[in-house]
Amino acid sequence: MKKLVALLLVVALCLSAGVLAACSPANPNEGTYNIVVWVSELDGVKELTAKQIDAFEAANPGIIINATIEGVSEGESATQMVTSVEDGADIFCFAQDQLARLVLAGALNKLGQETSKTVTELNDAGAVAAASVGGSLYCYPMTSDNGYFMFYDKSVISADHVDSLEDIIADCEKAGKMFSFELEGSAWYNAAFFFGAGCESSWTTDVGGAFTAVNDTYNSDKGLIAMKGIQKLVKSTCYNNSSAHADFSAAIPSAVVISGSWGTSIAKAALGDNFACADLPSYTVDGQSYHLGSFSGNKLLGVKPQTDVKRTAVLQQLALYLTSQECQQQRFTEFGWGPSNKACQDTEEVKNDVALSALAAQGVYGVPQGQIHGSWWDIAKVLATSAKNATTDKELTDALVLYKTTIDGLFSMSDEVKNAFTVIGSVNGDTWSVDLPMTKQADGSWLTNEAYTMDAGVEFKVRQGLSWDVAYGKDNGNFVVETAGTYKIKLTVTGESGVVELVPAN
Repeated sequence: MKKLVALLLVVALCLSAGVLAACSPANPNEGTYNIVVWVSELDGVKELTAKQIDAFEAANPGIIINATIEGVSEGESATQMVTSVEDGADIFCFAQDQLARLVLAGALNKLGQETSKTVTELNDAGAVAAASVGGSLYCYPMTSDNGYFMFYDKSVISADHVDSLEDIIADCEKAGKMFSFELEGSAWYNAAFFFGAGCESSWTTDVGGAFTAVNDTYNSDKGLIAMKGIQKLVKSTCYNNSSAHADFSAAIPSAVVISGSWGTSIAKAALGDNFACADLPSYTVDGQSYHLGSFSGNKLLGVKPQTDVKRTAVLQQLALYLTSQECQQQRFTEFGWGPSNKACQDTEEVKNDVALSALAAQGVYGVPQGQIHGSWWDIAKVLATSAKNATTDKELTDALVLYKTTIDGLFSMSDEVKNAFTVIGSVNGDTWSVDLPMTKQADGSWLTNEAYTMDAGVEFKVRQGLSWDVAYGKDNGNFVVETAGTYKIKLTVTGESGVVELVPAN
């Protein structure tokens, strides 16, 4: 009886004070959490993410998130995470092809059973597969739009020309407009010609994310067809090596930009009533037509492993919210990002979107983007430049042979090469295509074998094993030369951190 009276007295006190909610059980994860979040560097994404975190706090009383939100490209964020997990973000966005090396580096906190079930139920099957390694979910699907298609100015490109690369080039040259396609700067984009010709590059990993084999057919008759197709554009006067939607507003504007839905709002603003989208065109070689292929895939949101259980729970809870239907719908509305959430995909607004319809049409020709060795991107991206410089079929074939030899070399690399550091960038005018050797010094640091004369603004990174699994720059980016001069490049590694500096030549 005494216990009952005491309980009634507590309830009465709560009611009289109007604070019944305060007498309810406290949030077990309540507290203040200082976190770092890396999101897309595109304009407006950081601001929207801040609003979404505020909404998460409002829905979870007692949890306070002090978030430092930084704009970092999806590829760069993965590189920075594997370089130093400890110094990386707590929550970060990345493209699905980076998943294997992030798992291998221990940079992702695997989802629990119940969370995995929720994520699987809410998202499309392709997105769930993209976020998984060895049957386990390691991150949260954020989009299903990580592919590319054609944005174009319909006042320049006629409707009956959108299916022909050659006709589109002619329209651009006639109008004095550019054709933006990032063929020389990105293997992701120049793969369109190889996939269109029937080539493949499929990589195999073990359950831990380590690469064990590759089936690559670029060095073939089909690859030669692709190189000839690339030449049609890169040797034209309208070619622009870019994928920026802002090219529609450039001093010499582009009439075509091959890119993804993340910049739809920029393209719409620039083109107005002349905004149009379509799947990629076909190109013709020796009388045979080949529809351009593409990569198709997802953008993902990862959570770094934490030592504190409560902090882990809050970060996983926040990541689940940031990839929820509500947040994916907001990103679609503001930026045109294609959702992976099935309910969001089923809204009339998404189903009727012109850009996402073009992406879906291109999806028929798309190749799902699996796990790809980090070095492949540098090896393959130079093929377009080789095609641009070649004047004979033999030179095209030689470029493909060198490509295949380099690919195969990734699986026969000596321990010495795997452990050695090199410099890659615009240091020697090599446009990120050649690694410059370094030698380990008596004090454990690494120093380039030669001194290089560099202008202010030259950018580079130091990486290990000709790969991006371990790479160092400055402030989560490239090292940028501030004062022109002749220098050797020095790397000092301490634990998981690396300091890059310039040593003036004597």
